[in-house]
Amino acid sequence: MERPQTPDELVILRAAPQHADELTQTAITAKRYWGYPEHWIEAWLPLLTITPEFIEAHEVYQAVQAGVTLGFIALSFQAQTAAIEHLWVLPEAMGKGVGRALFQHAVMRARSLGARRLEVESDPNAEGFYQKMGARRCGERLTGVLGETRSLPLLYMDL
Repeated sequence: MERPQTPDELVILRAAPQHADELTQTAITAKRYWGYPEHWIEAWLPLLTITPEFIEAHEVYQAVQAGVTLGFIALSFQAQTAAIEHLWVLPEAMGKGVGRALFQHAVMRARSLGARRLEVESDPNAEGFYQKMGARRCGERLTGVLGETRSLPLLYMDL
């Protein structure tokens, strides 16, 4: 018998296609938190946009508390590897266990679907979070935004 949830309890729910706009706004708001120039945010809009089709094609989960989405995570799968495609938490919810809850849910879900490894290409500002979750750095990917080179940490975790 499941215990009833309290109204302020954080719950992880499967996202539905109609949540696409809300998740997109969550991603954009979370990315802005790190102080990137607005012209970078605009350049990244295609990467930060979550479509209904993306939600249908991926494992996407949102962290909800008192009816408000505080963050979300999206996974993709290839062979026995799961990859975190998105993990975004609203700034006001950072440091309150929302990211941890989403990450732990993703690990559980990846294992249940047969994945033996979890990978993530991280924003440099989020690398420490992933390392606290148990991921290890295995490299980096050089990328560019509007003519400037960035180094994105590549991390993994054996499941």
